[in-house]
Amino acid sequence: MRNTMSAYQVAVVGGDGIGPEVVNEGLRVIEAAGVSLETHNYDLGGARYLRDETVLPDSVLDEWRNVDAIYLGAVGTPGVPPGVIERGLLLKMRFDLDLYVNQRPFKTDTHDFVVIRENTEGSYAGEGGVLRKGTEHEIATQGSVNTRRGAERCIRYAFELAQSRNQHLTLVHKTNVLTFSGDLWQRTFDAVSKEFSTVETAYNHVDAACIYFVQDPQRYDVIVTDNLFGDILTDLGGAVSGGIGLASSANLNPARSGPSMFEPVHGSAPDIAGQAKANPIAAILSGALMLDFLGESEAAKRIERACEACVEVEGSTSEIADAVVAKL
Repeated sequence: MRNTMSAYQVAVVGGDGIGPEVVNEGLRVIEAAGVSLETHNYDLGGARYLRDETVLPDSVLDEWRNVDAIYLGAVGTPGVPPGVIERGLLLKMRFDLDLYVNQRPFKTDTHDFVVIRENTEGSYAGEGGVLRKGTEHEIATQGSVNTRRGAERCIRYAFELAQSRNQHLTLVHKTNVLTFSGDLWQRTFDAVSKEFSTVETAYNHVDAACIYFVQDPQRYDVIVTDNLFGDILTDLGGAVSGGIGLASSANLNPARSGPSMFEPVHGSAPDIAGQAKANPIAAILSGALMLDFLGESEAAKRIERACEACVEVEGSTSEIADAVVAKL
């Protein structure tokens, strides 16, 4: 719950491209909603890497362990080698701060569901390697790391969320082909389900889920899945829910042993940076997720309702934020 004697301490990473623009509007909306933040700005991202090869120093991670939350705009700049920022900043943040749940809500007039993606294991754990690189006999392996503990804590979070919503949870995997990792996930899901007798459960193969996302998203309430499948499904979820420009996300440490991180998922869009063309709704909604996790649920709901009322609003980045503020 909120400490009413002081403002929340929030690390802000505007990042690259449109990131600083949309984060600034998100902070303005949070202020208008009546929540006090003390922000600490960090110059990190692709542009910083191109200047001095800094990605995410351990000293910064140590500072972040003492804040209440991290609010990130977008990172990524042309000219930075693939994987440098993704693995060195975003994945390092997830792994070192144990942000083991990625929560992505999708809501329109016709559907309202949430995807819970395991965020620290799977294909993104970094297991693998290359032999004979650059030759005709090159071999590349990329393993998927799945632990009972990692799957269980994510699945348990998903059950708790489903219990607080519409009592329905769907596991998405590929158990008919991925017979080792899929089996671990299915057995863990079945075991945890016994503790949540009121929650109805279902299972979909990931390819079938892609079809249902497009043709029948109303069937879903909460979905839980692994890291790679979750990455793909959540972008598809954004596409069928008004576009990726409206998609918010939370990278959560539900144990609260450190801060959680909140970010829009639309990328840095360098082609429109500085032109006031970026829609700030995703960043504003990510700010609302941050407030909700901090215990400011009333303010978060007000921001969410204001954004829903402004989905069709056209204008500059600041004009759309103005409309959201007006609806508050």
